[in-house]
Amino acid sequence: METNFPLNEEEMDGYVKIDRYNPDKVARIAGHYTEILELLGEDPERQGLLKTPERVAKALQYLTHGYDLDAAEILRGAMFKEEYSQMVVVKDIEVYSMCEHHMLPFFGKAHVAYIPNGHIVGLSKIPRVVDIYARRLQVQERLTNEIRDCIQNTLNPVGVAVVIECSHLCMQMRGVQKQNSVTTTSAFTGIFLNDHRTREEFIKLIGTRLH
Repeated sequence: METNFPLNEEEMDGYVKIDRYNPDKVARIAGHYTEILELLGEDPERQGLLKTPERVAKALQYLTHGYDLDAAEILRGAMFKEEYSQMVVVKDIEVYSMCEHHMLPFFGKAHVAYIPNGHIVGLSKIPRVVDIYARRLQVQERLTNEIRDCIQNTLNPVGVAVVIECSHLCMQMRGVQKQNSVTTTSAFTGIFLNDHRTREEFIKLIGTRLH
C-alpha cells in the first residue's frame, strides 16, 4: 500500500523523522541500484554493500517525499485573520534538496518575507513550504519561484520576497569543482517588486544579526 508523507500533525511540522516507506517502491528501486553497483565495477554481494540498494531506495523516498504533500493546503490550515500590515520575515531556513540534473545535493538557507493583507499564517508553516518544495528533484531557480508563488496565491499578501543561497555539490564535486561557490536566487511579488525601499528593507533585515 502506498504511504504518503507525513502521516500526522507532528510530522507535518517536519520535526519527526519519517521511517515509513512503500515496500514495492523500495524493492523496485533497490533492484536498479544492485545493477548500478555492478555497472560501476563493484560487488553488490560484499558485506559493506549488501544492504546499500535498500538503504538508497529508502533515502530517495525520504529525500523526495515533497511530491506527496500540498504546500498550499498546509498554509490554508494555519491562516488567521489579523490586521497586521508590516513585514513578516522568516530567515535562515535550512534548505536541503536534490539537483534534478545530476541527482546530487544542494543545500543552504532560504529567507522568506511577506506583508499580510488581512491574514497571517502560523510561522512554522513558512519553513514547511520551503521543505515541501525542496524535497523534490529541483533546480534552485524553480524552487525559489515555487515558494514565492505558493505564499502569494494562498495568502494573497501585499507582497512576497524569497532569497535562497545554496552550495551545489554538482559544482563542487564534479564539473568545474569550485568548492567555495554559492548560488543566490531571488523572487519577488507585489510591493517587494515595485517598491525598492521595501525590497531594500528586506535585504537589510536578512543580512542583520539582531541576537
